[in-house]
Amino acid sequence: MAAASTGPNGHAPTLTGAGSTFDAPFFAVAFASYQQQHPGVTIGYSAVGSSAGIAAISAQQVDFGASDVPMNASELAAAKGGSVTQVPVDLGGEGIAYNLSLQAGARLHLTGPVLAAIYLGQITRWNDPALVALNPGLTLPPAAITVVHRSDGSGTTYIFSNYLTAISPAWAAKVGTGKTLRWPAGQGAEGNGGVATAVDRTPYSIGYLEQAYSQGLTLPLAALRNQAGNYVTPSAQTVAADAAQKPAITPTDFSIVNQPGAASYPISGYSWALVYTRQPSQATGTALTAMLDWLTHDGQASAAANGYVPLPSQVEQLARTMLGQITGPTGTHLLS
Repeated sequence: MAAASTGPNGHAPTLTGAGSTFDAPFFAVAFASYQQQHPGVTIGYSAVGSSAGIAAISAQQVDFGASDVPMNASELAAAKGGSVTQVPVDLGGEGIAYNLSLQAGARLHLTGPVLAAIYLGQITRWNDPALVALNPGLTLPPAAITVVHRSDGSGTTYIFSNYLTAISPAWAAKVGTGKTLRWPAGQGAEGNGGVATAVDRTPYSIGYLEQAYSQGLTLPLAALRNQAGNYVTPSAQTVAADAAQKPAITPTDFSIVNQPGAASYPISGYSWALVYTRQPSQATGTALTAMLDWLTHDGQASAAANGYVPLPSQVEQLARTMLGQITGPTGTHLLS
């Protein structure tokens, strides 16, 4: 593992992480805040995608990974450092961004099956009758739809495809759920930032991304029909409403897509920090556990300020329970 360098006071001032781009806007602000409060600690994070984050922690190249989908049984078995503890660290929604010139104040409306048909390559033009029927009063152009998806292994893709699988039998049969997919249509872009840039620069395009990435580019996000039949956009309120329908998540039962509830936004999900249960360095493990405990409690203020949703209290407690499993090299528990 990439060990944290140890300072003269015995503390570990450098922690390294890699993975989810879904997390990156939250991590950037939260880690800066933590370093201000703990000037002896430096945190380096590489937003390389969930699959790459899993690979990095599995190869012991970083102190923690981050993924929007927990490691599965085969991934856990392949981790070189032994047992991995998976800790929920943030909650967010994925918006459907689009590049269309619509009437002032107008917002594109979509359903899950229509969105699936677009990504399956079955709906190819913006004035398709299915889209026109969902958007009465809007003038939709006859232009071809440019579909943008992730090119890298992505937990954001996992959550998006998990939603499409839940809502569309055709998607479930032809593509299914995963971090890496065989896409029936569209062009790939790397990371949430890459998808945001591609949609921003490509007229008549559509793409899925963690909602925080739409803010800097002022990309509009579609209103999506939820299970209750209401059209909702991703926001702190609608993502929290979705998560509230399933408060008891675990690393093996974590999906919260397409939950019931009048206000629930259906493409929502948690992201997870991945750390070795038995830390090879007492100093690094102590610093890492302390940072993650702060991140999942006091650090959630940075989530609320940056387009994410603070962890529900039951999930905060799950995070503390998971962190309580982490030990140093001699087996002593590190959470103080």
